[in-house]
Amino acid sequence: MLQKLLIANRGEIACRIIRTARQMGIRTVAVYSAADANAQHVKLADESVYIGPAPSSDSYLVIEKIIAAAKSTGADAIHPGYGFLSENEHFAEACAKNNVIFVGPPLSAIAAMGSKSAAKAIMSEAEVPLVPGYHGDDQDPATLRAEAEKIGFPVLLKAAYGGGGKGMRVVNHSAEFEPALQSAKREAQAGFGNDKMLLEKYLGNPRHVEIQVFCDQHGNAVYLSERDCSVQRRHQKVIEEAPAPALSAFTRKAMGEAAVRAAQAINYEGAGTVEFLLDTDSKFYFMEMNTRLQVEHPVTELITGQDLVQWQLLVASGEPLPLTQGQIQLQGHAFEARIYAEDPANEFLPSTGPLTVLRTPATSAHVRIDSGVIEGDEVSAYYDPMIAKLIVWGSTRTEALRRLVTALNDFRVAGVRTNVDFLRSIAKHPQFQRAELSTRFIERHEQDLFADTSALEDDYATIAAVVELVQSQQHQHAWFANPGLQLNQPAQFSLTLQRDGEPYAVTLTAHSNGWQRLPDQRVWQASWQQDRWRIQCDAQSFVAHVMHADGYLTVMTEAASIRFQRYDVLVELQHEQASGGMVAPMNGTVVAVLVASGETVTAGQSLLVMEAMKMEYTIRASHAGTVEHIFYQSGELVSDGAELVRISAAD
Repeated sequence: MLQKLLIANRGEIACRIIRTARQMGIRTVAVYSAADANAQHVKLADESVYIGPAPSSDSYLVIEKIIAAAKSTGADAIHPGYGFLSENEHFAEACAKNNVIFVGPPLSAIAAMGSKSAAKAIMSEAEVPLVPGYHGDDQDPATLRAEAEKIGFPVLLKAAYGGGGKGMRVVNHSAEFEPALQSAKREAQAGFGNDKMLLEKYLGNPRHVEIQVFCDQHGNAVYLSERDCSVQRRHQKVIEEAPAPALSAFTRKAMGEAAVRAAQAINYEGAGTVEFLLDTDSKFYFMEMNTRLQVEHPVTELITGQDLVQWQLLVASGEPLPLTQGQIQLQGHAFEARIYAEDPANEFLPSTGPLTVLRTPATSAHVRIDSGVIEGDEVSAYYDPMIAKLIVWGSTRTEALRRLVTALNDFRVAGVRTNVDFLRSIAKHPQFQRAELSTRFIERHEQDLFADTSALEDDYATIAAVVELVQSQQHQHAWFANPGLQLNQPAQFSLTLQRDGEPYAVTLTAHSNGWQRLPDQRVWQASWQQDRWRIQCDAQSFVAHVMHADGYLTVMTEAASIRFQRYDVLVELQHEQASGGMVAPMNGTVVAVLVASGETVTAGQSLLVMEAMKMEYTIRASHAGTVEHIFYQSGELVSDGAELVRISAAD
C-alpha cells in the first residue's frame, strides 16, 4: 500500500483526493504556486511544497518541479487529479524514471489516447463505433479544408491533443473554416502545447454519454454504469447525471462492453472514461477516452456507493479491483452541477475576486459539496474559476432533481458573479425535467435560460432598500438620506443604487405596517429569520438573501439573483467617458489584434482576441466608427476593465 502521496494539482480535486487518502491512512503532500499559498488544499495536506509563480506554466505544469517535490518529501506516488499534467505522457514517463508511482494508466495508454487521431485508429481495430472524420497527420490548411468539404458541413474541428472543449469549433459553412481553424489552433497551442487538428462530422442533436471504466494490473476490467453529460456550453459540461435517463438496457450494456474493449485495447490500468455521442436512433459513436478521473466522477460514486479515488489508489498499489462486473449495483439517481465564478449573461466570462460570501447547502446523505475554497478565499484569474461541485442523490430522477433545485436555492455567493441562476433555470426547465437532452440543449432553449431579469429590478431594489433600512434603524446608516420630518407627514427615506452603470433610486415612506414604496403604494416588510430574510409585500410572503460585498448589494430569491452597486457619481462619469472604448472584460492576454489604427469598422466587427483561463474571447466593436488607438498588442497582459481599443463614432 502507498505510504505518502503527492497531489500534483490544486483546488477542489486536490482537496477531494486528500480526504480519501487520509481515510486510507496515506500521508499527503500538496504543491502550490504563489497564488495558492493560503489555499485550502495546502492547509488540508500533511506537507506542502512551493513550486513557483502563479501562472501554471511556471508551476503546476513544470514536470521537473513536481518530481523534485516528490523526491524531497519522500512521496512514493503522485496523483495528478484532472487537468494540468494528468494526461501528459512525459510526466508519467518522468515518474517512472524517478521510481515514483503514477496514479494513472501506463505511459503507453496515455500516449495511445493522447492523440485523438491515433485513438480513432485503435478504436476502429477494437470494433468500437466511430463518427466519420479525418484524423490524418497532414495539417496543411488546404488539406484540412478539402477533408471538411469531403465530410460535408457542418464539421467539428477538434484539438487532437485536447479536451474540455478547448481548441474546438463547429464550422457550419466553408467560408467560416479558415478563421475557425486559426482560432482553434491558437487555443489548442495555448492549452496543450500542440495545435494538431482533427475533423469529425458534426452530429446535429446527439447526447453525450460516457462510460466509467476501471482496470487493474491483473487483467480485470469493469464498467461502472454511465453518465449523461449532454448539457454543455462551449463544449464544457454544466450539469451531469447518472445513470443516463431513457437509455435501454440493451444500449447500456452495449456501450459498457464497447468501453471495456476500448480500455483493454490499450492495456489500460486505473480509472478511465470512454466518451460516446449517442444519436437519436440509439446508435453510439466513440468520441474520445480520457485517461484520468473525470470532474463528474461523484455522480457515479453516489449511484454505486464506491469511492473511485480509493479504487485508483488500490489499483496503483497493485491490488485487484474491489468488485467484479456482476457485483456492481446501481441505486437511485444523481446530479452534479458545477458552480462557477462566471457571468452567463456575458458569454460566460470568468469573474475574479474575493469570495466575500460563500454559504453552501447543508451536506447530508443526499447532498454533497466538493470544493477547494471557503468564504474569504479568492477566485484567481490564473486558474479554472470553479467554486464548487454540488452533487445530489435521490431514489428516482424526479426526487434527485427536486433536491438539486432546493440545494441551488441555498447557494449564496457574493464578491463574484456566478452561474447559480443559470443552473437553476436549467434544472427547472420542462424539457430538462422530462430528460429531453442533447448537446444543443442550451442553444435550443437560450431564450428561456437567459431570461431578462429587468422586470424584477423594481422589486429587488425595494427588497435591498427595505433590508438596509431595517438594519439601520438602531444606528443611522450613511447610505440613507432622511429629508426630515414635516408636520403631519410620515418620514421618507431614499437609497440610490445602480445596475450596469445606471443609477436606480428607491424612495420609501414610513407606514403603519412597514414601508411603502413610491409611487406604486405597495407596503413592504422585512424580518430576519435564522440566516435569511422573510419579505412581506402586501399579502405575498417569500424568502430572500441580501448580501453585502465590496460596495455591492446582491439580492437572491428562488426566482433570480440581481446585483446592485452603491451609487457613485465618479463611477457613472468613468462609465460615460469609457463609452467610446472597448474594455477588457477580465484579466487576460491579448493573443491577436485584428484591426489597425485608422481602420473603419462596423458595429459587431471583431477587434481583437483575448485569452483567459485557456479560453479565447473575441472583443467586438460596440458601434461603427474609426479606430483611433490600439492600447495593447499581441502577447501583452491586460487587467479587467482596461481600455483595449478606442473607436470614434461614425458621422
